Amino acid sequence: MKNTQRLDLCSGPFLKKIILYTVPIILTSMLQLLFNAADLMVVGQFRGNNAVSAVGATGSLVNLIVCLFVGLSTGAGVCVAQGIGARDQQRVSRAVHTAIPVGIIGGAILTVVGLVLSPTLLQMMDTPENVVGMSTVYLRIYFAGIIPIMVFNFGAAILRSAGDTKSPLIYLSVAGVINVLLNLLFVVAFGRGVDGVAWATTISQAVACVLVLRKLSKREDGCRLELKKMKIYGHVLGRIVRIGLPAGVQSMLFSISNVLIQSSVNSFGEIVLSGNSAAANIEGFVYMGMNAFQQTAMTFSGQNVGAGKYKNVGKVVRLNMACAAVIGIALGGLFFLLAEHLLPLYLKEGGEAVQYGIDRMTYICLPYFLCGLMDVLSGGLRGMGASVVPMIVSVLGVCGLRILWIFTVFKKVNTPACLYISYPISWVITGTVLLVCFVLLLRKRKKQAAVLV
Repeated sequence: MKNTQRLDLCSGPFLKKIILYTVPIILTSMLQLLFNAADLMVVGQFRGNNAVSAVGATGSLVNLIVCLFVGLSTGAGVCVAQGIGARDQQRVSRAVHTAIPVGIIGGAILTVVGLVLSPTLLQMMDTPENVVGMSTVYLRIYFAGIIPIMVFNFGAAILRSAGDTKSPLIYLSVAGVINVLLNLLFVVAFGRGVDGVAWATTISQAVACVLVLRKLSKREDGCRLELKKMKIYGHVLGRIVRIGLPAGVQSMLFSISNVLIQSSVNSFGEIVLSGNSAAANIEGFVYMGMNAFQQTAMTFSGQNVGAGKYKNVGKVVRLNMACAAVIGIALGGLFFLLAEHLLPLYLKEGGEAVQYGIDRMTYICLPYFLCGLMDVLSGGLRGMGASVVPMIVSVLGVCGLRILWIFTVFKKVNTPACLYISYPISWVITGTVLLVCFVLLLRKRKKQAAVLV
């Protein structure tokens, strides 16, 4: 049958399948980051460091507002994966036809929130006065086009849960080319600034949304999307919320801690902010390379749980942890070694801003693999349907520790380095607790399955 899942995720050997499944996710994530990188590079080269600061200052705020509904897309993906594992096409179909309307409604809510609250939130973050106006313009345009971004995330989550990771990659490749061309058109040809790159991102993401909806409408399995069947099924929504809401809340709280850190970075002034923004964008490529294995662990675990094959769950999570560590160490080390050459791509004036970027990468980019290990464990737990546990552990271990750090240690040692070192410390503590939770829960689920047999 056409358009069925590409890989059998419930039988070994798993390493090759994990790699085949994950590589398109990595490339897709890298393309999404290239959207932001293209924005920063174009405005940096043609409009200066102030424009880089203006766009960079919006990153943590965008994540704060958007991540709740992105978390719900995670819940939708798990529901689809478990339905596929159980070979229940009706269950899969209802999850699909609930997920897309939730994405549309979520996008509409975010549009209103973003348009109304952007200036207030930027001021609360102590965004420098000379960039707050540009940042507000960027945010308002971004949120004006947030519905297609939300729908794409839900649609891509559905396709990946069905084993199709290549289609989202293709669609973002198309959108990425459009984004770069529009950046150059609006900024270079038309002389626009941050508003030009914002419109380029919005338009290109709308193209990706249309393509993913078209793909879903042409499938011939339970993932087929039909407009007349779009309906929010209460019991399906409940399950999506039970799995996805904790993930979204966790991401929101992560973002709150990042907003506090961003506010602390902002307090050091424009030069530190621009160096921090450029370094953070480079580090994002390392993170996305590792985070893809979290998504893989979640999907593989979800399908194997749906099929009742709990013995496979431990195997796929261990393999994903190993892969995430390799990617994190390799990319983190490579980008750090090349930092002096990469940072000037964003920072036309160079100088102190480059050194501040290198300082950040020393504390975050090099040990980033620790974050990858933590995220894979979190994905494995969610794949088993346990989303509250990683939320609580991560909120306390990552968000709580960083916030406590800001108001205690950082208050006494007021330097960027002191701020950045809170990241690897929080990864080690949180990852260790998540590992214990994962082992205990997997043992419990295996015993429960043995009793049922």
